[in-house]
Amino acid sequence: MKGDHFIKCFIRAILAGMSIAIGGCVLLGVVSSYPEYKWVGAILFSIGLFSVFTFGFDLYTGKVGYLVDNKPSFLLDLVVIILGNFVGCFIVGYMMPETCFNLTEVAKVADNKLIDPDWFRVFCKGVFCGVLMFIAADVYKTQKNYLGAFICVPVFILAGFEHSIADMFYFCCASIFTMDSLIFILVVILGNAVGGVIIPACRKYMYEVPPAPKTE
Repeated sequence: MKGDHFIKCFIRAILAGMSIAIGGCVLLGVVSSYPEYKWVGAILFSIGLFSVFTFGFDLYTGKVGYLVDNKPSFLLDLVVIILGNFVGCFIVGYMMPETCFNLTEVAKVADNKLIDPDWFRVFCKGVFCGVLMFIAADVYKTQKNYLGAFICVPVFILAGFEHSIADMFYFCCASIFTMDSLIFILVVILGNAVGGVIIPACRKYMYEVPPAPKTE
């Protein structure tokens, strides 16, 4: 039944959002206490994607790249996943308010994103993050290898790219629920989608078709 499918999808999405939020917690904890070791927090953030892959949770940035391989109805799945991811981020954000982190690092992170944002640049950062997340997801899907997660996650964090679900957590944790934060998330969601489908769309056409074997 379709309704049962969406309920299960929603539950998996909530758990995925919570996983990414936990990764966000460790990043914020490291950055607020030991800013010179941000790279350590960036690596440990990978626990979120590691959990998603291990338990088969539904994470928007890991699923959107397969939009080109699915029927249009897959868009509805993505909407359910986004909502579930938000609920998961909200749960962890509510349990771990900004005061739990030294120097209220989460408030600084969230506020800085909304200070006169360059929307085109925000979109582009979302695109690049989407590319990386598809690489990580596809490496695991095709090779059952976690290496993509532990490379791509630190890269997008240290490069300053935007991950829509991680951003949801930052805003939830800082209790920033404004129209600006909503627009920011929507722009990043779109950027993640564009970035996520670049490789799967191109690989349908960019490889040479191997020649057919000769027959006598």
